Order: sequence, then C-alpha cells, then structure tokens
Amino acid sequence: MTITSVQTLLPGRFGINSTEKSAAKKPPTLYNAQDHPFKGYHPPRTEGYERSKANPDTSAIVIDNGSNLLKAGWSFDENPQLIVPPVMSRYRDRKLNKACQFLGYDAYVDATTRGQLRYAFDPGSSVVGNWDVMEGLLDYTFIKLGVDGANGGVDRPIVMTEPIANLNYPRRMMNEILFECYSAPSVAYGIDSLFSYRYNRGTDGLIVSSSHTSTHVIPVLNNKALLSNCSRLNWGGMQASEYLLKLMKLKYPTFPARMTEAQMEDLVHKHCYVSKDYDRELSGYLDWTGLEDRDHVIQYPFTEHVVPEKSEEELARIAERKKESGRRLQEQAAKMRLEKLMKKEQELEYYRDLQRGLATETKKEMRRILEAEDLKDEAHLDRLIRDLEKSIKRSRNRDLGVEEEEPTEEMSFPLLDVPDEELDEAGLKEKRHQRLMKSNVEARQRAKAEKEREKARQEEEERLDRERRENDFDNWLAERRAARQNVLQKIKERDRLKADLGNRKSLASQMRMKTLANLAADGPKKRRRGGDDDNFGANDEDWGVYRTVATGDQSDEEEEEDLGGVLNTVEKELLEYDPDFTENHTLAAQSDWTKSLVHVFLRGPWPFDPESQREAHQLHLNVERIRVPEIVFKPSIAGIDQAGLIEVAADVVNQRFSNPEDQAKLLRDVFFTGGNTMFQNFDERFRNDFRAFLPVDAELNVRRAKDPVLDAWKGAAQWASGSDLGKSSVTREEYLEKGSEYIKEHDLGNITSW
Repeated sequence: MTITSVQTLLPGRFGINSTEKSAAKKPPTLYNAQDHPFKGYHPPRTEGYERSKANPDTSAIVIDNGSNLLKAGWSFDENPQLIVPPVMSRYRDRKLNKACQFLGYDAYVDATTRGQLRYAFDPGSSVVGNWDVMEGLLDYTFIKLGVDGANGGVDRPIVMTEPIANLNYPRRMMNEILFECYSAPSVAYGIDSLFSYRYNRGTDGLIVSSSHTSTHVIPVLNNKALLSNCSRLNWGGMQASEYLLKLMKLKYPTFPARMTEAQMEDLVHKHCYVSKDYDRELSGYLDWTGLEDRDHVIQYPFTEHVVPEKSEEELARIAERKKESGRRLQEQAAKMRLEKLMKKEQELEYYRDLQRGLATETKKEMRRILEAEDLKDEAHLDRLIRDLEKSIKRSRNRDLGVEEEEPTEEMSFPLLDVPDEELDEAGLKEKRHQRLMKSNVEARQRAKAEKEREKARQEEEERLDRERRENDFDNWLAERRAARQNVLQKIKERDRLKADLGNRKSLASQMRMKTLANLAADGPKKRRRGGDDDNFGANDEDWGVYRTVATGDQSDEEEEEDLGGVLNTVEKELLEYDPDFTENHTLAAQSDWTKSLVHVFLRGPWPFDPESQREAHQLHLNVERIRVPEIVFKPSIAGIDQAGLIEVAADVVNQRFSNPEDQAKLLRDVFFTGGNTMFQNFDERFRNDFRAFLPVDAELNVRRAKDPVLDAWKGAAQWASGSDLGKSSVTREEYLEKGSEYIKEHDLGNITSW
C-alpha cells in the first residue's frame, strides 16, 4: 500500500495543518547508541585473598556464572569485586610475534579484538559450550581476585551458580577444570534464582526468573523449590535484543551505519517498558498528541558535509564578479554577432557581384563559374542571396529590438506544370526540389489548419461545459468529483504496476517476461533460413506490445504527465466551484508528511531532510518500545509457539497444585528476579493480568528483588558464609572417589533425577 492510500484510510487521524505542527514540535532529544565500553585496566585486588587467610575453610570464592555477566567475589564481600561479560578475544601481534588474549570488557578495546569475540555459552542458552573461553575467564577471575595458592592453584572453596536442570556434561567439565586445573579444595553448585529468593527472605512463593536467555516459573514451598513443577519460556533479554535488531533492520533497510546486538541490548534496557494495556496503547501510539515524548531518537555517529558560510562582503564580491562576467559575456556575444553580420554582408555583396557578372557570360562559362563556387545552378544562387538578405534583416531587427513579422511571400512552383521531356538535367533537379518544397508547404498548411480546428473544438467544449455548469450545476459537480476519483485510481494503478514490475515474482513481471519470450521465439530463425517474414508491425495494434514490455525510462512519460495535468485541472475547478472541496483535500496536501502515518512511524513528528547526514543516521523508537517487552506476555508476536508468562504461571499454580493452601502460599509471594524483569510496569502488568486467572477472593502479592541482577550473587555469598557450605560442597576427595558427575543435593541446587 502506498503512502497516499494509507493517508486516505486515515482522514481524521491528523487534524492539524502542517504549519501548526512544525511550529508546535520542539527539536527531538537525541540519545547516543552505545556499544560495550572498554573500562580500562584494573589491577588485581589482593586484600580479599589476604583477609581470607584468617578463615581459609569458610572464606569461599563466589562466582555467579551468568550467560550475560559473570559476577565474582568473596563470600564476605557485600558486592562482587568483578563483573565482566563472558567473552574472550585472541589476537596475534605480528610485529612482536606475540599472542594476546583479552577477556571481559578488555575484549572491547578496539575493532580488531571486537572482531575476534568468542562466547563461553552456546548461542541462545545458559549452557557453557566453549571451554577454552570458560577456562580463560576463570583464569582472569582468579587473577583479578588476587588468588595466589600453592603451585598456582586455588586453595579456597568455590561456590558457583548454574541454570535449572543443568546438563551432566557441562557440570562434569566444570568439575574437571576446577579440581584438575586449579586444585580447588571443594566446589558447590546452586541455582541463581533460588539464591536470589533466599537473599530476599523468601520461604513460600512463586519465583518468576527472567534472565538473559530464558524465563522460568519456579514454585517454592517450605524453603524447598519444587523443580519438577517448574516451567520454562524460551525468551529472555538476548532474544529481546535480537528481535529489536530485526525490527530496526526491517524498518530502516538502507541505514548507513552498522547496528549490533550490543547496541540493541542497551536500547532495550534504556528505552523499552511494559505497557499496562498493550492493545489500547498501541492503537494510539502514533497519534500526534504527545508523540514527541513517546518517540525516542537514537543518534549514530556521522560525518556531516560542512558547507562554509560566507560573509556579506564575500557574497557582495561574488555577486559583483558575476555581474562583471555577465557584462563581458554580453559584450563578447555582441561582438561575435557584429562579426557574423559583417561576414554575411560581405558574402551577400560577393554573390550579388557574381550574379551581375553571370549576366554577360556564356552558358558554358556560367556553368564553370557556378561549379567552382559549389553552386548547382542560377536558382541555387538566387536562393542563397535571398536567404542571406533575410538573415541580415533579422539580425539588424534583433539588435534594434524590432519584432516585425515578415510578410509571407506567395511561393510559386512553375516547373511542376512543365513536362519532363521539355527540361534538361538541371531543370529536372529544380523540378524535384520544387515538388519537395510544395509538399512541405502543404504539410505546414494542413498542420496549421488542424491546430485551428483543435483550438475551435476546445473553445466549443469550454463553452458547452460553462453552459452545463450554469444550467445543471449539481450534475456537473458530480461529474467532476467522479472524474477526480477516476484519475486518482489510474495514478494508484500506475504506481502499483510499477511496484509489481520491480518484483520479479509478481504477475505483471511474469506477463512481461512471457511477452518478451514470445517476441524472441522462432522469428529470427525463420528469416535466417529465408522463410517468410511474420509481418509484425503491419498493424497499429502490434506496436502496443512495446508499451507492455516497457519499464523505467522506456515508459510512456506523456501519459504520466497527462494524468498529473488532468488531476490539477479537475482539482482547480473543484477548488473554485465546490464549497466542500478545500486545499486539504487535494493530492498535494494529502502527500504532506504531516498526514503520513508511514512518516510518523519512520521519522516521528519531525520533518526529514534526506540531504542531512545527521538525520540519515537516526533511529526512531516508538511502537518498538512496548512491542519488544510485550513478547514475554505474548510470544506469538515474535512467532514463538509457546504460552505467555501469565498462562505459564497460571498453569503452574492452578493445574499442578490441587491443594488450596499450597496455592494460597504461592500467590502470597510472587517474586521477580533477573535482568529481564527490570522493565517499568512489569510487576503491575503481571498483577493485573494474573488476577484474571485466579479466584475472586484469592490474595495476590507481587514483589521484585532488591537488585534483580546482583541478588543471585549476594544470595550465594550469604549462603557460602553459613554452615550449609560444608555439607553441600563436593570435596576433592569425593571427586576423586565418586567421579566428576557427582553432586550433593541441597535446597538451593539441582537434583540428580527429574
């Protein structure tokens, strides 16, 4: 659908004229697109390791091994000492012949390292898949924490988080690295969302954990997570960033800068929010009222073409130089015209003398002289003298400013009535020339008569139309309105046909290719074998084929101009005589950007200058601000064949727990954790929608973690400082005895069988 058709479908949506809108809108607030920053060099912090020497058995290293951020610190710290993304980049310096390894934020130091990024986790999951990167991250973590054990080992207990239902293979590989490579004395594993819930003093409730790669709903009763009744939704912060990137690439297919997932992740966190009533807010999101606040403009780096401004003195000098150049050109042109005139006068005088001299010469001498002057005969000399006289007269009149129409002399063709037998060779040539001149004169006379008849016909039509307008105004006005609609329909059909011809799979393109194939089939072969011609072009209808196959520059431009001219004429008459037809109803007014829904979607409530590099490097976030976070509630928007978060939570509470007391315990404490729950209005939207699935008298309490991102690490550190660490850790002796897949079950960890 073209922009014009969208405007006609929404006539009442834009009620303010363009001048008022442009004056009312303030300049947009610009937000810069941010990549992962390089945070500089941070030296190792050894004070934590020195402090742990007082109680080496209870001072544990706590690692929240998240797929978006790795958080690490000591169990006695209030906050993690190290927060880095789980990425690594390797680069070989050819000058120094040395391999360099960059981890965490250091991997974003320059474009070379960013181009070599490798992730520790499998794409789209929270399962470790690249163990080279994981081992490098562990090295980086222990170095930054200042760990300096015997023989380069790690002589402190380790507590590490893992996802729900973690596979045996990743845990086995992690155990082998920690015990074999780092000689850890003991290792304990726990689920990040359960650590966060315990840290926020939760005992009985429903955990909604929406993190980087997935969303989980976990019921907890009597301080124990019922993992067999939990549910998973394959949507998280990473999928949201990828989805926004797809939307932006579809919205701006020719965007000059490179859009990355890291930038989209930053935009999701800073500009998106959950709508309390998605359908209602989406229906009016692009309305003009308040759109300048809802539309966020993201500015990418650009280089503007700077045009130096000139001072008034410079402009005056330039104008004076232009005037002087113009005067010199006029003088040169006048001088050249004078020289040409003098040359023509000399030629005229020469040919007149030649004509007078020929009167006394014999025919043989006359023919010799004419051939020497490249003249056919005396008639040719007469025409040359006559043309020079006319040209000299026109030049003099033009210089004097006299515009007089030359009297048209009656042309005669006397030789046409003389038989060919009575003429010599020169006379026959002159007779053929006079016949051609007579045909030209007659053709001009016919064309002039045709123009006069066409002019008279148009004047008669205008007179009849004027009488019809005066005598039957209503029918005349109805005909004009119908004529305008017909022209608009033709314009739309023409635009649609052009769009279809640009699509090779469309019916119009296929018909065009079929016509071309038919034109090329067998015709040239028959002619090469000496067969009969196919007589193509003998009829006027044959030439319509070229109109069928013509596109682009070969299309009928006269018809396009005629459609525009007819539309302008009809609209001019309607503006003059139709009281209900105003300037806002014309096609030009409807093409105004202030009346275009597509323009509002792409560029917001501001005009767009295609020549400006600043505006060409801008993204406009409007409906995407609520569309991306909405997918966790309506996955079908992104084509995910899963139930939304509300339906998943309702299924866990209503279908998997038949005891009303257990249901009441779960509903009294619905707990949100994870970075994907930090959207504005997330908890309020969940509360309002979840209420519809519950009994009327059910008590529902919803709360969010104090810090949805760091509370998992804080909960693990708090748990590691207690007495449960020793009972839940796998020691080195147990690892050697029972194998790398052995784990100890506890209330905050995974179980061995599901």
